[in-house]
Amino acid sequence: MNERGFAILSFLEQVRAERLRRAADPALAARVLAVKAYQQARFEHSYADLLAHPRYATAARFFLNDLYGPADFTHRDDQFARIVPALVRLFSDEVVTTVAAVAELHALSERLDSAMASVYDASITTDQAYASAWRAVGRQADRNRQIALVLAVGHALDHFTGKPLLRRSVLLMRGPAQLAGLGALHAFIVEGFETFRAMRGATEFLGTVAQRESELAARLFAGGTVLASAEGLAGAA
Repeated sequence: MNERGFAILSFLEQVRAERLRRAADPALAARVLAVKAYQQARFEHSYADLLAHPRYATAARFFLNDLYGPADFTHRDDQFARIVPALVRLFSDEVVTTVAAVAELHALSERLDSAMASVYDASITTDQAYASAWRAVGRQADRNRQIALVLAVGHALDHFTGKPLLRRSVLLMRGPAQLAGLGALHAFIVEGFETFRAMRGATEFLGTVAQRESELAARLFAGGTVLASAEGLAGAA
């Protein structure tokens, strides 16, 4: 297995370590869920227009469910770890590079969520608690890296839509993947392919994500709240 494969396994181990840390501290685990739930509500608010757009709704929902939601991806990650040696051996460098970006994004997001949860004050409003935790954690370089990874994964998936042979080979892996117990991982990969293929070009979508995420990070680091107005996010944990 090459260096990139070992990097993927390292990222997955970082995710596992965060899960074990939370399992040993139920209070921290509860705050992590609160942070994730708020982030999901924030995404739904920030991208309400894209979630309702006939061209971009599916891609926005994919980003929401797989990057910002509080879902437990333990089963998928376990499958992911088992397939890494074969993934590195069978797929092209550009596919493996994209998988490595997904794994790095996953690990970085989990570490940041744990850091946020460690200083999250549930006694104040969720908007204030989230903004305060964001500034207490800091790590602006990591936040910028997180945005860059999201965009890198999106641009890669968009690029792959122009490679029908690659898409066909992934679809043909469905049966073998299920027999090997890798159905959840395969479904995730196929959903990413099909989502971006249906969008018929992701330049505008990804440009919108880049602008809004960068503006949000700048506002929070400057002392603002998630929303530019005083309105709070209703329904967040």
